Amino acid sequence: MRIACFRYDTTNLLFEDDVVVDGETVRVETAGTLPEIFERLIRGGEFDVAELGLTFHLRLLDEGSPFVALPVFPNRVFRHSCVFVNVRSGIRGPADLVGRTLGEFGVYGQDSGVWIKGILMDEYGFRPERNRWVIGGLEYPSPPFEFIPHPHPADVEVTVAADSLGAMLDAGEIDALFSANVPQCVLDGSPNVARLFPDFEPLERDYHRRTGIFPIMHAVVVRRELLERRPGLARELYDTFSRAKDAAAGRYRRNRRLYQVQTMLPWAHALVERNTAQFAEDWWPYGISANRTALEAFLRYHHEQGLSKRLLRLDEVFAPELLDT
Repeated sequence: MRIACFRYDTTNLLFEDDVVVDGETVRVETAGTLPEIFERLIRGGEFDVAELGLTFHLRLLDEGSPFVALPVFPNRVFRHSCVFVNVRSGIRGPADLVGRTLGEFGVYGQDSGVWIKGILMDEYGFRPERNRWVIGGLEYPSPPFEFIPHPHPADVEVTVAADSLGAMLDAGEIDALFSANVPQCVLDGSPNVARLFPDFEPLERDYHRRTGIFPIMHAVVVRRELLERRPGLARELYDTFSRAKDAAAGRYRRNRRLYQVQTMLPWAHALVERNTAQFAEDWWPYGISANRTALEAFLRYHHEQGLSKRLLRLDEVFAPELLDT
C-alpha cells in the first residue's frame, strides 16, 4: 500500500513513525508540490491512498471516480485573504470586481477559489459569470492542469494565461487574482499589488463565528476497489490519520505552558490563546458530524459554480462506513 500526502502538522507523525495499516507497514510519501501528488494519483495511478483537493475529487465523481473520500481533512484555510488586486485597477471592494479580468491558478474553481467565490456570492452578491477568467501558472507560464476535467458554465468566459499570473497581476494585465498561494510579487513587497481584504483576519474570524465554518481544502481518498477487498480499511485509515492530527494538536496544548517556544514566531502563544477562546476544544476536527456545515456549503458552492452536474450528497462523496463519524 502506498500513501501520499503533504507534510503538515496534521500529518507529520505519519512521516516520523512506522505506520501499520491492516497489519501492513507502509511508507508515507510526499512530493514537492500538492498538484504533483494529485497528478501522480489521478494520471499515474501511483498511490492507493492520497491527499486530494475536494474539487478534484468531486469532478472525478462526475466521471465515475475510482476513489472514495475519507472524512480526513489535513488542509484547511480561511480564504478572505486569497484575493489579490492590482492597485491601479480601481478595485476597492467586492462590488468593484464586476466586469473585470480575474486570474485563477491551475483550474477554474480550484479549492480556494470555490470557497472564496462562494463566500463572495453569499455575502456580497458576486457573480463569476460577470467576469473574464484567465487560468494558468502562478509564478511561471503553465497550461491549466491536464490531469483533471475542466467543467465550467457556458456563460463563464475562461481563457489560458499568456504569462505567469503573478507577473500579469503585477503588470496590470489582469485586475485581480484568486490564488491558493501568496504570489511572489506580494512577498517581494510590490507596490502594484494588494489584498482585496487587507485586514482579513477580523473578517475571517467574524465569518467563522457567524457560520461555524472553517473552510476545508483537501480530503484523503482511497481506491474504491481496495476498500471493497479489505473490509475495515477505511476505519483503520481514518483512525491512523486522526492519531497523527491529535498528536499535533496535543503539542500545541502542552506548549501553552511554555509560551509556544518550540516555534520561531513571536506572540505565537497569544494567537493560540485567541484561537482557544474562539474554537471548540478540537479546533481541527475530522469526521462528518463536526464538518457537516462546511462540507454541505462546499458541495453547494461547487454546484452553483457549475463544477458539479448536480448537487451531490455527503453519502455519495465519503466512505459509507464513516458517515457516522
